[in-house]
Formats: sequence, C-alpha cells, structure tokens
Amino acid sequence: MAGRINDDDVKAVRDAVPIDSVVSEYLQLRSAGGGNLKGLCPFHDEKSPSFQVSPSKGLFHCFGCQEGGDSISFLMKLEHLTFAESVERLAAQAGITLRYEQGGYNTHRQQGERTRLLEAHKVAAAFFAERLASPEAEIGRRFLQERGFDEQAAAHFGVGYAPGGWDQLVRYLRGRGFTDRELLTSGIAQDGRRGPIDRFRGRLVWPIRDITGEVVGFGARRLREEDTGPKYLNTPETPIYQKSRVLYGIDLAKRDIAKDNRAVVVEGYTDVMACHLAGITTAIATCGTAFGSEHIKILRRVLMDDSSSHRAGEVVFTFDGDAAGQKAALRAFDEDQRFAARTSIAISPGGMDPCDLRLAHGDTAVAEMIETRSPLFEFALRSVIERHNLDTAEGRSAALEHATPIVARMKDSSIQHEYAVRLAGLVGIPDERFVVQRVAQLARWERERKQRGEAPGAGRRNAPAPAPAPAVPERRGPAVDPGNPAHQVERELLKLALQYPHLVAPAFDAYEESEFTAPPYAVVRRAIAAAGGVTDADESLVTRVLDAAPDDTVRVLIRELTVEAPLTSRAPDERYAGEHLVRVRLAAVEQRMRDLEIVARRIEAQSANSQAAGERQQLWTLQQYRTALQARGPAALYG
Repeated sequence: MAGRINDDDVKAVRDAVPIDSVVSEYLQLRSAGGGNLKGLCPFHDEKSPSFQVSPSKGLFHCFGCQEGGDSISFLMKLEHLTFAESVERLAAQAGITLRYEQGGYNTHRQQGERTRLLEAHKVAAAFFAERLASPEAEIGRRFLQERGFDEQAAAHFGVGYAPGGWDQLVRYLRGRGFTDRELLTSGIAQDGRRGPIDRFRGRLVWPIRDITGEVVGFGARRLREEDTGPKYLNTPETPIYQKSRVLYGIDLAKRDIAKDNRAVVVEGYTDVMACHLAGITTAIATCGTAFGSEHIKILRRVLMDDSSSHRAGEVVFTFDGDAAGQKAALRAFDEDQRFAARTSIAISPGGMDPCDLRLAHGDTAVAEMIETRSPLFEFALRSVIERHNLDTAEGRSAALEHATPIVARMKDSSIQHEYAVRLAGLVGIPDERFVVQRVAQLARWERERKQRGEAPGAGRRNAPAPAPAPAVPERRGPAVDPGNPAHQVERELLKLALQYPHLVAPAFDAYEESEFTAPPYAVVRRAIAAAGGVTDADESLVTRVLDAAPDDTVRVLIRELTVEAPLTSRAPDERYAGEHLVRVRLAAVEQRMRDLEIVARRIEAQSANSQAAGERQQLWTLQQYRTALQARGPAALYG
C-alpha cells in the first residue's frame, strides 16, 4: 500500500502547475476582471458563467453551485480521482518526482487505478502506432491511403495497427509491469480460455483521447472479410472511458473551437481526419453513440456557450443525406434547446460524408460544405413536412401537427412569427393566423414547462354561493413577471384576499388555482384554499394561510402580499375588488376560448365538421359568459 505523499511535494505540485492551466484543459476561460477568469461551470449546467478562477490565489469557486477549491480538488471532483491520483497526475505534468512518507519515491505499485489505466493506454497506443509500419499492417496502410491519408496524417492522429495474434499486446504490457487485472479493467484485453487476450486483433486502431489529451480508449476498424466482428469495435465502458462523455478529436480541436467559437460535429474518425486536413480544425465526433446531453456539456464549456454573451457560438452537424442521416439530425435537434449557440447542418451534394467528399473533390469541397450550412431547425422542419402527403387535407393536418412544435421550439423568438407564417405556406394551410396562434401557444407552453415543470393536477374547490366558472384547464405559467399586466392583476387580487377578504368573498373561493398564471401566485391560491378560503375568514386567516404554505419561499411571498399596499390611491372597496375579480376571470375564460378554438380547428381540418360540435358548443357557452362578465361585471360571477 502506498504511503502518504510528502507535504512539501504536494505544495511543490500546487506551485508548479498554475490552476488556470489545469482548468483551461476542460473549459474556456475569459477575463472576469481583477485578474480573475471565468467560464461555464463544469459541475452544473448553467447559461451564464458563474465559475471563477483566481490564478494569484490558486483557487476556483462557482457562485452557482458553490463548488470550490484548488487545482488538486478540481481534478478530484471533475475526474473522480483520489487525492493521491490528482497529485500524481499534476506531478507527472510538472516533471516532479514524488516522495512518500513511508519511504522512497513513487513506483508503479503506488499509483492509483486511474493513473495505471491511463498509463496502460498510453503504452498500448504507442505499441499500435509502431506496428502500423509492420509488413502485416500493409492492409491498414492501404486503407488509409485509399481514403487520402498519408503517413504524416496517421501519425498526427496516432492511428495504429493491432496485430492479428491472440495476445501480442497482452504479453507486451505484461512485460511493462501491468497486471492481468489492470489489462482486463482497462478494456484493452478480454477474457480468453487461458487468460486475457487482445481485444483488438488485425484491425486499424484510432486512440480516443479525453479533453486533456489522455488516451482513454480505442476504436478499431475491420479490415478483412474473414473478420466477423462489427465494422467498428470500440473499447467497452471502463473506469476511464464512458462513450457518452467522450468526443473524438476534442483534444486537437478544443483550442480552435474556443478561438473560432464554432464546433463541427461529424460522424466518424475518418471524417474528423478529413475535416482537419481540409482546414476544418474544429471537427469532432462521437464514439459509437448518438450525440447526447453529456457531449453537449463538453462542447458548451469549450465554446463558453453563454446565453448572455454577444459573441454567438455555433455548432455545425454534418450527416449523410440518407434516411439514417436525417434521423440522426432530428435526434440532434431534440437536444438543440440545451445550446445557447446556433445549431446548423451541413450536407454535401450526393450525401457524401466529409471523408468521401474530400477524396472525390478535394479539401476546398469540404470547406464549402461547412460554409453552405443551413439552420438545423429549418432542416428538421422540412424533414418532418416531407413525410406527409400534402395533396390531402389529412396529410396537411398531420404535417402541421408534427411541424408546429419545431417552430415553437426555436430559440430565436424574434423570427418565430416569420417562420410560423412560412410554415403555413409550406404545409398549404390558408389560415395563417391559426398557425401563428398555434405556434405561439406551444412556444408559451414550452417556456412554461422549463420554468415550472409539470404542473400538478388540481381539483375544483366547491363553493356554495358563487357560480363556478366554465371548466378552465390548469395551465403552467412563467415565473412572476412584474411587467406582465396579468400578473399584476393576479397579485392585486391575492393582496385583497389576504388583507380585505370580505371584499372578495364569496366569489374568490370559486376561483381555480389554474386561473393564476404565475406559478407562485397559483401556490398562494392553493394555500388560501387549504386554509378554509375567505368566505368566513377572521383575524387568523393569514396565520392559517402561512401554516398551509408548502415552504419558506411561499411564506415569504404570502407575507409580502399581506403587507404590500394595494395599488389604488384610495381605500379598497367592493368596486375595486370586483374589477380585479372580473379581470382575472375574464383572462381565464379568454384563454380557455383560445384553447378550444385551436382544438376545434384541428378536428375540423382532420375530419368532418360535426366532430367538433362539442368544442363549438363549449365555445358558445364561454362567449355568452364573457359577454355577461363584460356587461354585468361582478354580478355575473354569481350566475
């Protein structure tokens, strides 16, 4: 068992490796003023950078999630290393030989598991690269040459060759002091009948490096027909390799991604090579898995994908033009909202991938493919519409149903209306207003979903005196917006209910939680209902409402509403209270009418008009109720 690392050596390591050089291996840092640096926190998702590094003090701190520490603890937390492993990694980087309290300098036996696995991969990568020059590897060299990659290109990307024997690499690594357990744990070897055997045999091999440049796995390409294995065989999941958290080429591309503020996502190892050799040095690829949320986290940190930044970043996806490529592009679009950056798609003429395109038409063609990219959402929109027969009413309706959410999810709300109108034309819907309203509704729901989450179901509160409102579905609303007139009215009505309950009773007790579109106000309405309502309220109302509140945040809001003066310059009276009761109810009724109109139009577009009769009847009832509220005011609340 290794002894404790000498304290002086730990200090020497901290002093020798600046914290900003450690952190910048994982994320882009920019000046934060006062000598500090800032970036997107690697420990939690955020839109704006709250992670700061102080090079002068050797410390980091995130004001968002409160993680902090020095360069050693940064590696421990991010890479899940032990203290000793973190010190050893930094010591190796600085060229410092460590001493241990129980005597002697560090040896292989004293290194942590992760350090040993990384070292095994480093040795294996060198082994493969050296074997690429062997006579047996002629088939591998020919494969590379046929795809336009010379010896220098292979060396730049570390491409190698795995010999065809059963255990050549295993025996080589054993000779370098690695145990069978380490070889199996690393994924370099696998169990055979008589012990570990090489996982990769007779294949061309690409080393897969993490963002710091450490080899953590391999991807191996089949070369011979008699090889019955998969076309590409990758390292399995190991303590140092999780394919969902690795991007091939990120170690080579990260500097230019940060500089150009653009990343190009391709589909394979040879595509990354082709792009880099064609001058697209920001190209990266996933490793045998779809582009997902963990990959996005890596790219966002490198791009400093900051929603508040004026320097908009971009992620360009390249996919084959076939059905599989379209499916992959749509999967990528599903993740689009996680980026603040623009997302685009580049498809070459004929659907060739970057490697084939470079081979057929040269480096310039690859660069032109990237430059002629188009917005990813536009590609997704057209792909969905093209699935349907627009010559029939049914096909147009289905196309609209599937395409509208895509427009509603556009990050750039300033052009959403324009694309809603365009969608109506693409699908062939003459009623542009209907399409625009539908997009606006879905966009609102999407924003509300993010801000509030799934809204819990709420039952109606039975009140004997007032007439209940026509059914209004519970809607999820945005957070309180002081500038939103509807929220101002809701706030004022809640203040009246808490401060002057007799002015709003008994009508207020029939108001549903869903009629308060700001989620915090809906929770306060729920607490008032749980406290018994306002109809027979006494001096203990506020105390009972506070007791019914679910948490301290809501209790703070209830106290605010209890002490905040109404907006009227005179003392609130029944007329003032009635105005606010009517305004909140009218807003709920009109929203319900909009919802029903959209449902009715969709039904009528898909089938016979008679099938929407129920919705039209509800609309007529609501129209009569709205007219009564406008004409009679509070009296209409009581039937």
